[in-house]
Amino acid sequence: MEVTGLSAPTVNVFISSSLNSFRSQKRYSRSLTVAEFKCKLQLVVGSPASCMELDLYGPDDKFYCKLDQDDALLGSYPVDDGCRIHVIDHSGARLGEYEDLSKVEKYEISQEAYEQRQNSIRSFLKRNKLGRFNEEERAQQEAENSQRLIEEEAQASTIPVGSRCEVRAPGQPPRRGTVMYVGLTDFKPGHWIGVRYDEPLGKNDGSVNGKRYFECQAKYGAFVKPSVVTVGDFPEEDYGLDEM
Repeated sequence: MEVTGLSAPTVNVFISSSLNSFRSQKRYSRSLTVAEFKCKLQLVVGSPASCMELDLYGPDDKFYCKLDQDDALLGSYPVDDGCRIHVIDHSGARLGEYEDLSKVEKYEISQEAYEQRQNSIRSFLKRNKLGRFNEEERAQQEAENSQRLIEEEAQASTIPVGSRCEVRAPGQPPRRGTVMYVGLTDFKPGHWIGVRYDEPLGKNDGSVNGKRYFECQAKYGAFVKPSVVTVGDFPEEDYGLDEM
């Protein structure tokens, strides 16, 4: 095959290897020598540069030639966008050997040893009293959460089960229904109001994550915060959802 020089400074190629089953797409400079190119491929396929044999395939996966001159420029070969360069490994490694992470030796450190390190993230957070190590901020957050729960409980106590209500959630049109549940839940902290809407405008059937809080048809049930619920004489409205 005739070796030609191509003018574009970089080229997008696919890299495959005899050591693994996947392909990766990379961009390389045509001004690299084949030896330099092999060194870059070490990080992609895991094979030592000295143990590589490179085959060039066209965009149609037709074999073009071998890249067998280490001092030649990559651009001196007919490498174009969409071509594939296949790395044949001669190190003796087996197919998939570098894909099995269970064989990779992992560095482990005990909690006690990590606690003694002065250059760790945990040590940095402690020194600067950030995150969970900021006792003042944590105490303030706990106080705010406690106050929020008290306010929610007070609001929820004014909403009797069985009463008619209107739900006005931010960014949503008003929805009317009947209060079916008032209290704490397992799916999220705080006090919640379970509502059975007059029309299928909800998200559930009165159950969440397998736990039932009240009975209703699918898509008629919803859980909202007490602050968006108003109890009163709200007759059922016709939303026209049954019209064709």
